[in-house]
Amino acid sequence: MDRRRLVRPVATGIASLALATVIIALLQDVAGVPNASVVYLAAVVTTAFVAGTIGAVASATAAFLLYDFLFVQPVLQFTVSDPGEWLNLVLLLFTGIVVGQLAALQRSRADQAREREREAIALFRVSRELATRSSTQGVLPTITRTLVAETAMTRVWVALGPDDAQERVVADSSHERRPAVPGLYQVLQRQPDDLPARWVRVHQPSPGRGRSAASLEAYRVRIEAGGRVLGSIWALRDRADGEPDGTETRLLSAAADQVGQAVTLDALAAASQAAEIARQSDAIKSALLQSVSHDLRTPLATIRAAAGTLRPGSHLDEEGQRESADAIDREVEYLNRLVTNMLDLSRIEGGALKADRDVFELEDLVGRTLERFGPRLAGRPVDAALQAPPVEADPVFLDSAVTNALENALKYTPAGTRIRVTAMAIPDEQMVRLTVEDAGPGVPSSALPRLFDKFYRVPGSAGGSRSGTGVGLAVVKGLVEATGGRVAARRSELGGLALDMDLPRAAEAAGPTDVADVAGTAAVAGTAAKAGATAGAGTGERAGVAAEAAAASRTPDAPGAVTAPG
Repeated sequence: MDRRRLVRPVATGIASLALATVIIALLQDVAGVPNASVVYLAAVVTTAFVAGTIGAVASATAAFLLYDFLFVQPVLQFTVSDPGEWLNLVLLLFTGIVVGQLAALQRSRADQAREREREAIALFRVSRELATRSSTQGVLPTITRTLVAETAMTRVWVALGPDDAQERVVADSSHERRPAVPGLYQVLQRQPDDLPARWVRVHQPSPGRGRSAASLEAYRVRIEAGGRVLGSIWALRDRADGEPDGTETRLLSAAADQVGQAVTLDALAAASQAAEIARQSDAIKSALLQSVSHDLRTPLATIRAAAGTLRPGSHLDEEGQRESADAIDREVEYLNRLVTNMLDLSRIEGGALKADRDVFELEDLVGRTLERFGPRLAGRPVDAALQAPPVEADPVFLDSAVTNALENALKYTPAGTRIRVTAMAIPDEQMVRLTVEDAGPGVPSSALPRLFDKFYRVPGSAGGSRSGTGVGLAVVKGLVEATGGRVAARRSELGGLALDMDLPRAAEAAGPTDVADVAGTAAVAGTAAKAGATAGAGTGERAGVAAEAAAASRTPDAPGAVTAPG
């Protein structure tokens, strides 16, 4: 036993016996008490609480000898002249041993209860950290500090790796320089069944292994799960403190087991997430292939048929040739829009969209888009009321968003369906709402929250000659949000679908209504040039449209309402 651990029980026993001896002397010599030997029982009980059973037996024996030597005739000798005194001494010894052992047993049970409570609290802390973790490595530093506090270790660190050569320290209770893995240490050997684990000293000399300080002993508990080694919990302990006791050993072992299970669960979760991502990627690829292949076949077939009518010898009149050329131009424009949407969607998902916002009038920007889109809306009454406060927007993004919203209305509504485009300020908000709605069949209420999901198409939707790719409205959402706005879908007052695009309202300090002055036009031209250089196929055309809209915004008599041709 460590000498330092003997100081307190020995001192307690000597002091209690000395005090009891003084009290007995006063009682017998001064107060006239014939036999005060029972006072020694108090000293025995006191020593038992401090030193345990061994201390209780030792103090009872010492009390027996002291009373015989100091108070039994003849005094200062270990002989007894009166046989009756022998009975008193034997009873004192017997009673002292029994009472001392009972006191020591009670103290031991109290100590065990406290140790179990401390062990349970420590295990609860470790379990709570692992149960509420966002990542296992994120909570390991807290666990190492808990182990240091509860196991009297001077330092604890966790190293993960399938073997000694690949172990890497991922958490340390100290911020000092990490120690080299010692070549001489004690490793915890698990025993079968419920037998307690034991520490075994091992020596593994190898390059790169260090030696722990002379006053410290290194301990290692392997982290295992499912029969695989995942790493180790390492600890340093003062040699004077001896090996970890049963409570400390169980705590280190349980912590290693729980960390092993957590690391395994993290690996399973990562594998499951990777599998789910792969599954979703395959589903998206299948949906994209199915949608694009259908939407490519129809315009390509139309282009091929129209091109065949333009061959020499087709004997088409001038009107027929013009119709074939218009059909080719229309289908090529559709293919261009399809490719542009795909490129925009990839940029949205990659976070590559950077809006170049400036102050514009919606009646100028959206009016120009409606004018360009007018030929495709032939036969459909279009109402536009765009008188609203100026907005901060990217003209290229807004043109593409409005175009996709109009194409959606054109594709899923029958011929002659009324379309309305309106703009109004939102009360109590610094936003302006631009709405594109139609009087078509609409969509079920259950499908409204998913309309802006990529590749989503409303089940059983009818109207138009194409099923669509499910990309257009996803692009609308991405482009509007990139300019600081928001989008929503609802049932239109006309009976069909309404798409609300809320755009940031320009600050009051921006100037009067015709805010797109010469300087603003120059900024828009820069935006258009940037978009034409970076946006890819089809975006250059939209940039030119934006520049034209900016130039038109300088016209003082810009109309407040636009009606598309037809």
